Amino acid sequence: MTSTQSILAEESTLPEKSTLPKSVHVLVVGAGFAGIAAVSRILQDDPDADVLVIERAHDVGGTWRDNTYPGCACDVPTSLYSFSFAPSPEWSHTFARQPEIYRYLRGVVDKSGLGSRIITDCSLDAARWDAAQNLWLVETSKGIVHADVLVAATGALSTPKLPDVAGLEKFTGTVFHSATWDHEQDLTGRRIAVIGTGASAVQFVPEIVDRAERLTVFQRTPAWVIPRLDRTLSKVERTLYRKFPAVQKAVRGTIYSYRELYVTALAHNPWVLPAVSVVAKAHLRRQVKNPRTRAALTPDFTIGCKRMLLSNDWLSTLDRPDVDLVTSALTSVTEDSVVDAAGNSYPVDTIIFATGFTPTEPPVSHALTGLDGRTLAEHWDGSPNAFRGTTVHGFPNLFLMYGPNTNLGHSSIVYMLESQANYLASALEQMREGGIVSVEVTEAAQRQYNSWIHDSLAGTVWNSGGCSSWYLDAEGRNPVMWPTYTFTFRNSTRTFDANDYVSTKLRKGVRV
Repeated sequence: MTSTQSILAEESTLPEKSTLPKSVHVLVVGAGFAGIAAVSRILQDDPDADVLVIERAHDVGGTWRDNTYPGCACDVPTSLYSFSFAPSPEWSHTFARQPEIYRYLRGVVDKSGLGSRIITDCSLDAARWDAAQNLWLVETSKGIVHADVLVAATGALSTPKLPDVAGLEKFTGTVFHSATWDHEQDLTGRRIAVIGTGASAVQFVPEIVDRAERLTVFQRTPAWVIPRLDRTLSKVERTLYRKFPAVQKAVRGTIYSYRELYVTALAHNPWVLPAVSVVAKAHLRRQVKNPRTRAALTPDFTIGCKRMLLSNDWLSTLDRPDVDLVTSALTSVTEDSVVDAAGNSYPVDTIIFATGFTPTEPPVSHALTGLDGRTLAEHWDGSPNAFRGTTVHGFPNLFLMYGPNTNLGHSSIVYMLESQANYLASALEQMREGGIVSVEVTEAAQRQYNSWIHDSLAGTVWNSGGCSSWYLDAEGRNPVMWPTYTFTFRNSTRTFDANDYVSTKLRKGVRV
């Protein structure tokens, strides 16, 4: 049994809590990084706060619980990809592996006592704002709960995306998505088709290639690949961090600072990026000897336009004689083969989809109904937007974690989540002190903010780098990326800006 599988086999350490209360002040949906950040920050201000977390799965962890494919690891340095309020000296690598991150999140919950506030195996089915009572009516798989404040911490990368491929239902072999890896399937001696060449594929393909009889990898567009400067943290380093936490904090600050310098190129001076691609081109030349394969793996867009991939063995794996790199799209599937756009057929008995997620169509948006009776998905119409990536006009007392335009191309989303948690905590404090029962961002404030976002993104590599990516919606608008330095976002979310909101106050103990 692998280390990942053994962790999955462990019993959850969460306290037994299965009864859903009839009402709660703050309801957080999701117990991954976002949900844990939100509830931890709320309890920092008020340890007795009436806050509850519901989680659709059996345990906490979010994407780091669900994604257990071989080689799964973070592509952000571990020093940053962890909570500032819960440093750990026990990381084994500079880029942490999935089992460690999963254990870390479970450890944060256990040590802080958050488990008593989490109900697992409880999914959000629907939520509707009740204007008469100024609260959310939330339907879950375990019953209905009334919540004064609703926090959607469901993540942007939580629902796998499967393409609609003709004939897939006729395939007699094994099919699964990399985000729902089938560990019961022994891939030894199998002929495997991998659909997609993104961040997941670059990690698991080198891990399974030696077991497979043959691998056929479908690449829609090549990506820029740079070396992953990963190393094992020594016992001396871990001991130093344990005895002198300030040292680890200083390392975190140093890594944060130099990663922020990436924005100078990606967002403010993209004209320098072709020089950066020299590193990626040299990496490609070293790893791929076949000229035709090398040409097929060379992008024709500016580095950084799509997510840069970190790997030391992906490119060399694609240069192996027992690996077929297909550069035309998968168009159909037969009972025992996959067919590309050129009509070429490849016999396979296993298909693994590494086709990503749906960040511009978050499933939770279809479950949330606002003031006018329309869902958040209907409001967004395929192009999400929010105020400070957190609140939306027409949806009072709703706070989004990892909302629109909070994703990063250079640093850690955990930093952004902690910033949003600060904003949420500030809002709750002002509501509590001011006797406020509901807050709704004004349409003007949201429009002005998003106008700044889009103007700021216009000259960045994510919008003008010459590629199509999951950062862009169907209209070519970018509802995903944050356009500048992360400390700018942190400063803008330190305190809740009440002037940008319409507030409803409590009068004589009655909601009005």
